[in-house]
Amino acid sequence: MTLTQVEKGEFMLKTERAEVMNFHNAVRGARNPLNSWDRSDSYFDENGKFILGENDLSLAIRLRKAGSDHRKFMRQIFVTVDITAPLYWWKEFDTYKVGTVANSTSTMHKITSAPFDISQFSCDKMDDPTIECMKKIIEYLEILRQKYIDTKNKQVWYDIIQLLPSSYNQMRTCTMNYENLIAIYNSRHNHKLDEWHVFCDFIRKLPYAEEIIICEEQ
Repeated sequence: MTLTQVEKGEFMLKTERAEVMNFHNAVRGARNPLNSWDRSDSYFDENGKFILGENDLSLAIRLRKAGSDHRKFMRQIFVTVDITAPLYWWKEFDTYKVGTVANSTSTMHKITSAPFDISQFSCDKMDDPTIECMKKIIEYLEILRQKYIDTKNKQVWYDIIQLLPSSYNQMRTCTMNYENLIAIYNSRHNHKLDEWHVFCDFIRKLPYAEEIIICEEQ
């Protein structure tokens, strides 16, 4: 019998509590080099949402296409988001150091604070024999956790840390800017890992992402 996704753990990558900040200041600053503020036509609607006017959107697209030296305004559009993803994905995300900041839940300090369960791991791509093996690892991790709680033996803690699979899911609150997202999208949207496709779908849904992050030629 094939295991259901719930039995395996449905997890891959999750984004939550996303916010985009400073768009209006960044767009105003984009007009500083030519003192063309009088041509700005962006505004906030009745719900407080920032709307790029036709003139400002046209300028943003031209600067985006002109290259990184000309689109400095994009470094001033900030995105913060909570990302939960497996450790093997975070290892790749950590290559984007410049302009990104992340606060993570602590594996070192909190790994023994809750029982180990398969829902804490990304197992959605595993076949049934691998899932069975994974369950045994998780069962043993839970034995070690209980032993550590009882003894506070540092050797047991090291056993947990070094045995912990890279499919373990970790949540981080990340801050980055639109320029970072251009680099991430261009490098990762065709990546082998499906987690990158999920994250690139998140990028696509950000305000004006299609026009000034993705910026595909029509």
